[in-house]
Amino acid sequence: MGVHLIMTRSIKKGIYVDEGLLKKIAGKNPLQTEVVKTWKRACVISPEMLGFTFGVYNGKVHVDVLVTEDMVGHRLGEFSPTKKFIKHGGKMQKELEQKKKEAEITQAKSATAAADDAKKK
Repeated sequence: MGVHLIMTRSIKKGIYVDEGLLKKIAGKNPLQTEVVKTWKRACVISPEMLGFTFGVYNGKVHVDVLVTEDMVGHRLGEFSPTKKFIKHGGKMQKELEQKKKEAEITQAKSATAAADDAKKK
């Protein structure tokens, strides 16, 4: 009952572009306009939106999305992920990362030592 599923739109209905969102950007210069906040994740990006930065809500915060040519035809929500990926891996992955970190530290120490030697000469 309370579940709301998003169904694909038929060709007869056309694409969903939020009229309110288009009114917010109508007649404005993309370079001088601040972030336009929106909760309309399902809104399809149209050519009129090029250059504008939208703050697309992901359920927690507004993620800034700068609209480019490649994005036309996609939905705003595609560029504002709702889930944060925390890497996979267990004990073995930790060991690999620890070795990598140690290697970076030794490399940084050797670089600073080389710089100190160059200053002394």
